[in-house]
Amino acid sequence: TIIALLCMMVLYGCASQRDVVTLDNRQTLIEKRYLDSQKMNKELESQLNAQKQNNQNLRNKFAEQHAIIEGLEEEIQTLSGRLEETEYLLKQKIKTFENSYKKKEIRLNRIDRISSSNKDHIARIEQYLNFESTETGLKGDKVSDTKTDILSKKKLSEDVIYQSAKQAFDQGNFEVAREGFQKLIKLYPKSKNADNAQFWIGEIYYHEKWYEKAILEYQKVIEQYPQGNKLQASYLKQGFSFFNLGDKANARLIFTELIKKYPKSNEAKIAKKKLKGLAH
Repeated sequence: TIIALLCMMVLYGCASQRDVVTLDNRQTLIEKRYLDSQKMNKELESQLNAQKQNNQNLRNKFAEQHAIIEGLEEEIQTLSGRLEETEYLLKQKIKTFENSYKKKEIRLNRIDRISSSNKDHIARIEQYLNFESTETGLKGDKVSDTKTDILSKKKLSEDVIYQSAKQAFDQGNFEVAREGFQKLIKLYPKSKNADNAQFWIGEIYYHEKWYEKAILEYQKVIEQYPQGNKLQASYLKQGFSFFNLGDKANARLIFTELIKKYPKSNEAKIAKKKLKGLAH
């Protein structure tokens, strides 16, 4: 009996020792898992903080971009307002040129009428005094006028009128050229050369340094022939005319409008170079 009891006690001691080892192992495993979970929590927390920082940075950048966009919109509105104001002033200036030119035309016509009246009066006095040489001269003038009337009544083709006027222009005979181009526009307003004729009229005034009148003639090309091949050139020469008048503000406006509407044209390239010069 004693032996059996001793055997049972030994077996119980061995079993208890195995249980302790097993418990120790489980405790160690649990502690390891706990440490691993803590480490993982720290990593997740670090990633979350980094994400929060990134989100904050994105919000800051978005706010900066929004502020920049608002600033650009305000600047665009300001520039649009200035452009509209400048365009209005330009149109007013062109109207002033037109009114001034009309007044000059009225004065010139009045002078022509007075001059013609004086010539008739002198002719009557000379006839009364029997100045034969003067009579002969007057008769010669009448014959010349008759020939001119006959020639003017002959119907010339629009091409002949245009080529003759252009040839006169190339030769520097501006008065004859101007009359020819004006005649073409009057007789054949829908001619394929009408826009070119109008442009060359502006060029004649430009060469004569009558820049105010040149601006008005170029404006006719822009308004009446928007599909013509002299549109860009008219903008450019209009800008040069304002520049030659010392009006750099309107010159800059015309050049800018030309570049904006026809950026790929050769005239736009010239306008860009001119604008750089105006900036200094």
